[in-house]
Amino acid sequence: MEFNVTFKTKWADFDANRHMRHTAYNDYAAEVRVRYFKEQGMSIEDFAKENLGPILFKEETSFYKEIHMGEDITVNLTLKALSNKLERWKLQHQLFNEAGKLAAQVNVYGAWIDLHKRKLATPSKKFKNLFSSLDKTEDFEEIVLKK
Repeated sequence: MEFNVTFKTKWADFDANRHMRHTAYNDYAAEVRVRYFKEQGMSIEDFAKENLGPILFKEETSFYKEIHMGEDITVNLTLKALSNKLERWKLQHQLFNEAGKLAAQVNVYGAWIDLHKRKLATPSKKFKNLFSSLDKTEDFEEIVLKK
């Protein structure tokens, strides 16, 4: 399934050069992840019931085109990598300007944390299909965890 969200940008997203500030790209990528999780039946409240939360190890942003003040943007989400028990995952976000040109790409490497133990965790069976409907990148790979 293709998952994307179109946003109206806001004044606070922009810097003195009149283009989108660098951290705003990551903010929109995070918003898309949260919306995707919710659409898959995993809201913030559901995560709390499971005593689990998503964490990021790495967030990498590449910039290609400017996004100017007042432009609407579209942000998509695809699955770049996944471990067999869903403990670790890599997601890719592409941000497109109003003309449909790729403006930036945000790649995140994440996992799940047990909110009480504050340690990495394997999600419950409820998470089994969390990523199954998400489109995969062309270079999708399985994350093999070392024991």
